[in-house]
Amino acid sequence: MNSLKLAIAGFLIALGVLALRSAPAADKPTVAAGTSGALQTAVLAGGCFWGTQGVFEHVKGVHQVLAGYSGGERATAVYETVSTGTTGHAESIQVTFDPAVVSYADLLQIYFSVAHDPTELNRQGPDTGSQYRSEIFYADAAQQKTALDYIAQLNQAHVFSHPIVTRVDPLKGFYPAESFHQDFLVRNPRYPYIVINDLPKIANLKREFPQSYVDQPALVAASR
Repeated sequence: MNSLKLAIAGFLIALGVLALRSAPAADKPTVAAGTSGALQTAVLAGGCFWGTQGVFEHVKGVHQVLAGYSGGERATAVYETVSTGTTGHAESIQVTFDPAVVSYADLLQIYFSVAHDPTELNRQGPDTGSQYRSEIFYADAAQQKTALDYIAQLNQAHVFSHPIVTRVDPLKGFYPAESFHQDFLVRNPRYPYIVINDLPKIANLKREFPQSYVDQPALVAASR
């Protein structure tokens, strides 16, 4: 699948279609999860985890972002197997954040605005399959309520021209991806797939959320 991504991205570059694009502005949720001093985690899925990891590594208050798999069993949480779309997993990220600096609601605003397109069903950009679905895996009732209320808020405001298809399900397990995938965007900024699909997301984050953007990413490699 990596070779397919490379071929598609190279073709797009040849056509000269590299462009910055962000989703419609999504207002900040009017509800938010609790903000205690202890670090918290959020698990989100929204297409290839290279890009979503790259986005949230540049968010102020985020301590670590792991690329991985959620929605399936531990035994089949392997890239080659997940890529078949038959394991129930979604390529996901686990965001460890300080709620005193960035709230769960703040993360959801970025998730819906610049990290992915929540109106695409079982796909993101050139990637297709249920493993690329849009899904929020909530850890507790507070996260569930924040996510559901925010989606309702976006729908009521008609922020998107198409229906939001993001699923909201309980977190049953998060399994870190292979080391090859961790910090992939930062380590491979010239990889054609990254140039076409993911670097524009970083630029959109910086433009749309300047108060939340940090130049120095919170790398997995630095925390190990």
